[in-house]
Amino acid sequence: MNIEKAKKEFIGFVSQYDLENSKIKRKFGHSFRVMDIAGEIAESIDLIDEDIELARLIGLLHDIGRFEQERIYKTFRDHESIDHGDLGEEILKKNQYIRNYIDEDKYDNIIFKAIKNHNKFKIEDSLSEKELLFSKIIRDADKLDIFFEGAEMFWTKSEEIEEVNNSKITEKVINDFYNNSSIDRKDIETKADGILSFIGFMFDINFKYDFEILKKEDYINRILDKFNFKDKITLKQMEQARKIAKEYIEKRL
Repeated sequence: MNIEKAKKEFIGFVSQYDLENSKIKRKFGHSFRVMDIAGEIAESIDLIDEDIELARLIGLLHDIGRFEQERIYKTFRDHESIDHGDLGEEILKKNQYIRNYIDEDKYDNIIFKAIKNHNKFKIEDSLSEKELLFSKIIRDADKLDIFFEGAEMFWTKSEEIEEVNNSKITEKVINDFYNNSSIDRKDIETKADGILSFIGFMFDINFKYDFEILKKEDYINRILDKFNFKDKITLKQMEQARKIAKEYIEKRL
């Protein structure tokens, strides 16, 4: 497995798209960060070197469907366009394009299943032990970098922040969060719901290493500190969510 060759191929693939487009540029950087995080997670659970490289390759390729999604549909919203995990699998399978990234085919099913499942609400049933492991690794790596983006890149405009500040949390969303459950996108109705859904990604994280990063980087507090909710009930709910998040992370360390 030659990860340097894979990186060069990926750079060539993305060069077909408009890197002046901020969304394309962000996903390009995201892909490389997730590649590194996936490798770190694999190392943290003592995988062999070849499996660490496999985790890195899956991290690099996990969002390959995003670029075509943006080109065709001008959005990253799967429910308004196409499922980007499914599209990524399709791109890699078409004309055996996966062979441009890895010579041998013995890992193909693991790669395809991990990419297909990385963005689903739940991982599909009936995966092999190794398919499930790498699906969990890439889902965690993806979420860790999304937390980074939430802290560093999202909600930076005053009008975006005000929209969130003026919104409330719906009953199902707050109850799911209080029950330590991930929040299904279909249940999100308000901007505040979206924030709680974002924080709720932590309930679908699998490995101790990831919780160590969440604590070290203080992502959840950094995200919540961007907002000052106007509704007193919503403010109280968010502070309770902050407390739940802290306790949950400590419990998983």
